[in-house]
This record gives sequence, C-alpha cells and structure tokens, in this order.
Amino acid sequence: MLRSRFGKMAMVTTAGAMLMAAAACGGGSDSGTSDATSGASSEAPKASGLKIGLAFDVGGRGDKSFNDSAYAGLERAHTDLGAEIKELSPSADGSNRGELLRQLAEAGYNPIIGVGFAYGDDIKAAATEYPDIQFAVVDSASNAPNVTGLLFAEEQGSYLAGVVAAEKSTSSHLGFVGGVENDLIKKFQAGFEAGAKSVKSDIKIDIKYLTPDGDFSGFKAPDKGKIAAEKMYQDGADIVYHASGDSGLGVFQAAAAAGKQAIGVDSDQYETVKEEDLKKVIMTSMIKRVDVGVFEFIKAFQGGAKGGENNVYDLKVDGVGLSTSGGFIDDVAAKVDEAKKKIVDGSVTVPSKP
Repeated sequence: MLRSRFGKMAMVTTAGAMLMAAAACGGGSDSGTSDATSGASSEAPKASGLKIGLAFDVGGRGDKSFNDSAYAGLERAHTDLGAEIKELSPSADGSNRGELLRQLAEAGYNPIIGVGFAYGDDIKAAATEYPDIQFAVVDSASNAPNVTGLLFAEEQGSYLAGVVAAEKSTSSHLGFVGGVENDLIKKFQAGFEAGAKSVKSDIKIDIKYLTPDGDFSGFKAPDKGKIAAEKMYQDGADIVYHASGDSGLGVFQAAAAAGKQAIGVDSDQYETVKEEDLKKVIMTSMIKRVDVGVFEFIKAFQGGAKGGENNVYDLKVDGVGLSTSGGFIDDVAAKVDEAKKKIVDGSVTVPSKP
C-alpha cells in the first residue's frame, strides 16, 4: 500500500532550496567515496552511533540535480542527527550498483540508501543478503520487508511546470527533453503536457528523449541535451522543460544561446548553476524533495521505524513543487496556487502516462 508516513513539509522557495544548492556546489565525486567531517554549524555534531551509507545514481554528487538533492538530505542527517555518513558513486554505466551496496553493508552502515529506480533489483538482492540492515530506494517501490520505497508524484509537480510554461509562452510552443525514455521520466512528460494543455488546449509541445529505456547515459549527456533543445528552439519553442539529470546543463546552454527560457528539475537549478548567463534562462525548477525523503527516512529509522512500505511525497505534503528563485514566475503565482489547490482537493487528477 502506498502512503505518506510524514507530515506537512515546508513550501518550496529559494530559501528552502539553499541546502541543496550548497551540496551541489561541493563538486562531483565520480567513482570515489567521501566521509562528511563538517556540517553547517561551526561546531562538529555530536556522534549518535548512526552510520548511514548512500549510493548515488549515475553522475554522482555534483550533478546539480537529483543526486545533489539526495546528498543534501544525507548531509542534514550528519549535521542535525550526528550521523556518520558515507557516499559512493557508481561507474559510468552503473553496472556496479550492487557492489556499492555490499561495500556499505560490509562496512557496517545501516541504513543504506540507493538513489534512483535503477537500484530496485540490487536493493532487493542486498536486502535479502543482509536482512538485519534497513534499506531505502528512491523512485522505486519497497520490494522486501527491510526496504522502504521513497516515491514522488513527479507528474503533479510537472503539471504546475506546464501551467507556468503555457502562461508564460508567447509562441504557444513548448519543448520537453527527457533523459531516458522509461516510465519514470514519462511521468514528468505526462504532467507537463497536462498542465500546459489545461491553460491552452491547442499548445504545441515537442518531445525528445536522449536515450532509450535501459541506457542511462541519457542522464549524463549535456551535449545531447543541448542538441535536442537547440532543435526545439529553432522550431519555435520558447520554453523547454527538461527531466534529464546532468544533461539539463546542455538545455540551459541552448536556451542562453537562443535567448529563450528553460525549466529545471529536481533541485532549484537557478541556485545550483554557477554561470550567470544560465541563471537568467532558468525561469523555475520542478523540485522533487529527495532531500526531505532521505532525511525523514533516516530520522524515522533512528526512531525505530522498519521497512516494508512506501513513503509517498506529493503536493499534499509539498514533496514536489516549483522554485521561485529569480522572481520569474511571480506574476503567475495565483495561477500556480489555483492549479495546486485543484490537484490537492481532487478536482484535477494528473495523468502519470502520456
């Protein structure tokens, strides 16, 4: 059964995303490891006995998006809960995900978190091999008694992004760039299309996926993201929304070159990109509060919670939402609030498939 274990989250604003931005600015870790030794406070957190392991998705820390959001939750556990933390990044093709989980388990880390749906099968195998360790997997459902699924209503947040894009578009022509053509990323597409068409039923939306299902390189191919977005802008789109991880950098570069706009994903990408010319084109980001999901799972574990269920983060608990950095969407805030209210009260059901 899918349910939300936790209470109301904070609204997604610039301030609410600063922790993720700080994590993103820390740089990438490629295939290495790191242990946190300092937090936001000038004083080192008191040791709590918690040893938390986290295995990143392809791209690792420094992707300014999905992985960095997860790391922000891990870092908060270090700072607020006094946890010892360790992060590992997979190889470029992600073929060693299972090995990373075993490394963390053998080193005594408990709980262990896998970032990304691609960890589903590996988490299940590791959970069977280490039944006394609690695991969590982001974007994949629980598949063992000691596994917690951390799931998000990406389609709902993307619906709001579609509303904003349609309201702000002057050409009635939008674009969507997906990293990998799988069911998860199609949720972003479905929500975005539904939101945009709720404003303008005849709006045109170009769709491009960078790699087919199973080829995760689409999440780390800025060159492909740039080419895809360039084509959309050339064809008349004035706003492109991406759900492509690190490949989104290419989308932003294409937007800057074309004098158009883009919508980021997962983290508040206005805050995570360093280049000022790219900040100017990121009108908003659809934020998935992976940081909150990770931290709340760790906090619940510390309180004695066990796995075997799913924690769902949707608009009702502000598990997804839009960033407001730069003030680019302040003029359509009322439209966003109206759309959100309809989704929360059940007046609008957002599709999860295109």
